Amino acid sequence: MKIFLDTARLDEIQQAADWGVCDGVTTNPSLHSRAVAHEGDAAIGYRERILRIADIVDGPISAECVTRTTEELIAEARELASWHPSVVVKIPIDGPGLAAIKALSEEGIRINTTLIFSLNQALLAARAGAAYVSPFVGRLDDIGENGIQLVADTVDLLDRFNLPAQVIAASLRNTDHTAQAARVGAHIATIPFPVLEQMQLHPLTDKGIQAFLDDWHKAEAQLRAQPVS
Repeated sequence: MKIFLDTARLDEIQQAADWGVCDGVTTNPSLHSRAVAHEGDAAIGYRERILRIADIVDGPISAECVTRTTEELIAEARELASWHPSVVVKIPIDGPGLAAIKALSEEGIRINTTLIFSLNQALLAARAGAAYVSPFVGRLDDIGENGIQLVADTVDLLDRFNLPAQVIAASLRNTDHTAQAARVGAHIATIPFPVLEQMQLHPLTDKGIQAFLDDWHKAEAQLRAQPVS
């Protein structure tokens, strides 16, 4: 399972890249807004942000459309895709979105269909030509539905009918979500940076590291205490 970082903050993306675990990045207007607030006076515009991300990560970078009609979505998607070869355009699932996905995919523009909350929506997006479909796990869990089951069902659907779209498990809130997404065969998980940090942690790892260090220092102290012959 590939790991995409779900953030627009350049510092978080650089850290994940330094760890060697960032295969791509997904952004959206909300994430860009949070990054601007974090950066303050050093904030940059959306296009410049995408280009800086592309300098850090050699992989797909999702940039989201904010228009609503099919014609507007097509024009906006073409503009976003022109920024860099790594750009994947995010379009929400609905009627105008599907029409735009069909037209754009025929032009060779890769589309990540976002805000997927049902298997029917995933099927339609894949049939329209989307390169990626993004079922939202956490938001489904919030209303008492099983978000991971939708991921599993979508993976099975695409495999069963040989549809080339890849499943991005999105709206992952915790490390259990990421483990379950991997378990059910999601091609990609897009993960907030705090969750990525938590994935590397375990109390037994911390305990083991400390025990190794303590034993090392003890052995070194014993060697230093031996009389010189």
